Amino acid sequence: MPDSMNAIEIAQAGGPEMLVPTRRPVPAPGHDDIVIRLDFAGVNRPDVAQRMGSYAPPPGASDLPGLEGAGTVVAIGSGVSGISVGDRVCALLPGGGYAEYALCHHAHALPIPDGMTLREAAALPETAFTVWSNVVMRGKLRAGERFLVHGGSSGIGTLAIQVAVALGARVWATAGSDEKCEAVAALGATPINYRTQDFVKIMREAGGANLILDMVGGSYIERNLKSLDLDGRLVQIAFLEGPKAEINFAFIMTRRLTVTGATLRPQSDAAKAEIARELREHLWPLIRVGKVRVLIDSEYALNDAAEAHRHMESSSHIGKIVLRIDHD
Repeated sequence: MPDSMNAIEIAQAGGPEMLVPTRRPVPAPGHDDIVIRLDFAGVNRPDVAQRMGSYAPPPGASDLPGLEGAGTVVAIGSGVSGISVGDRVCALLPGGGYAEYALCHHAHALPIPDGMTLREAAALPETAFTVWSNVVMRGKLRAGERFLVHGGSSGIGTLAIQVAVALGARVWATAGSDEKCEAVAALGATPINYRTQDFVKIMREAGGANLILDMVGGSYIERNLKSLDLDGRLVQIAFLEGPKAEINFAFIMTRRLTVTGATLRPQSDAAKAEIARELREHLWPLIRVGKVRVLIDSEYALNDAAEAHRHMESSSHIGKIVLRIDHD
């Protein structure tokens, strides 16, 4: 490995123009770590939040943005087992994905699913860990249940729809344009155009949602609660509209609702390793047989990360945005 690498750093909190090329030392593996020579990295909403100064890396993590990627293992720590130099993997990263090389705990790396390209695999880990842990492990979605996912055309949304359909659930998804509604319908969801339709009314007419996955928050929080059936569950994973709302808890009590949520990045290495085990056992087989796939919206060169962020913030994408990492 070289001593230094190309990377994209956040010069200071602010707009996409704060993503600037830099040179950094190539990371060295600790006892339980691996170093991956990345070919592609995924772009996610938390990267935007970090760039804006509202989502700091956990202690000890790289200050570089980037929470997922795919490539080849080039170095391993002394405590690593089950992974060897030369293996092709995709990985959930604690940070540092906008670079030629990235460091991660070995238990957070998974083999590239059969039939999937490195480009597709790079856009899988952050989304897969988030969807599976919140929809299946926390939300306990079961076959036959009614599932509503907001932001259905996003990376999270497109994967959540496919997972839910594969598990035998009935799925509804909100989206903000006819094109996006067509995209979620093609994945097996009943589309709801939130600009012209009332998702509360639609879900009530359907019998109420058993589970809702929400990343909007704000004004959606109370509306989500009204959309749930008795014993329904709301799982909150982000707050694009903000984290605060006035809630009548008597409504939650009388309808026996469960309100929960989680963020992925601050969770312990052990917790993320458990999610990885679930993915390898349950989600990877669905990918192998073609029931779940990654939708790629667009690809940008690493040095064009600012443009990738502008595209994400426009909310015009359908599926995932990836960075291509070319090596000298």
